[in-house]
Amino acid sequence: MTAHCCRPGWPSLLWCACQQCSSLVPIDDDKHRLMGRAASHVTLECALQTHPQVALISEEVDTHSWSLHDIASRIADVVVARAEAGKNYGVVLVPEGLVEYVHDVSALIVELNELLAKDSADPHDLPAVAASLTPPSRAVFESLPAGFKTMLLEERDPHGNVQVSHIETEKLLIRLVEGELAARRASGRYAGKFAAIPHFFGYEGRCSLPTNFDASYCYALGHAAASLVGGRRTGVMATVSDLQLPAARWRVGGTPLVAMMCLERRKGAVKPVIRKALVDLNGPAFRAFAAVRRKWGLTDCFRSPGPIQFSGTQYADVATMTLGLEINDGDPVLLLAHGLTNY
Repeated sequence: MTAHCCRPGWPSLLWCACQQCSSLVPIDDDKHRLMGRAASHVTLECALQTHPQVALISEEVDTHSWSLHDIASRIADVVVARAEAGKNYGVVLVPEGLVEYVHDVSALIVELNELLAKDSADPHDLPAVAASLTPPSRAVFESLPAGFKTMLLEERDPHGNVQVSHIETEKLLIRLVEGELAARRASGRYAGKFAAIPHFFGYEGRCSLPTNFDASYCYALGHAAASLVGGRRTGVMATVSDLQLPAARWRVGGTPLVAMMCLERRKGAVKPVIRKALVDLNGPAFRAFAAVRRKWGLTDCFRSPGPIQFSGTQYADVATMTLGLEINDGDPVLLLAHGLTNY
């Protein structure tokens, strides 16, 4: 497989994020925001590993053109169903970049990006910003809390993107769900308790020690990169394939950068960029999650993967669940030819 399926540091980061999610026993409704600015790979892996009540996948939100209200309503549906069963607790996983895929907010962000790129509005003058927007985007902008408006207007990153790690999407969702539940309570459709606790699990995941699989994978990538440089092969990305096989049988190579590029609008201009590797909604990893999420939403199926293992168990050499589902028919991907058949 190419680097799109497994990136350097990815297995370690995912394991660390899964451990953080599973360590919080849901006394009330916990809302966890996980890193991942565009794709929801981190959220999907954490969902498969920990079995939360709700896991929002940005790509699915985008495909179905869900609005903020739609998302809040779907979360409220699960809260109400669990309250009727006496379960006034649960876990919701939210990808960091969700806000860019919410139907009504994504259009607003596009307009704000253009305004900021042209310096045509003072980001500190919220009424002036609102006046510069189209009527639909103005209505969305004015419906947001003042603090959230300010977050959307923060200085963009060097690539012209909204700094999604600074946007507290989970707190906005809590506020919207509270409003939805209040309306249902007033109409006699909800009688439970809701006291959500937000958490942001961000870039601390990059600080963990690498897993055995991750270390071996990056070691192989380094050898591949050195070999490409030695062979005067430039303009390519080092890749490792056949990861479903024992590490001794992996293959290395290089993929031309131009083969991975597309045109996107950045900072008010169209520029060539590396195409984002998004979650495939028709892929085996998402389909495995979709097949069981309703059961997880209504019952308690919590799972704890525990800390990273380095020796003494076959789990010390296992890769991520999503990789196993994508390239190994759902069986664990291992460094060595162990007989591990499930997680």
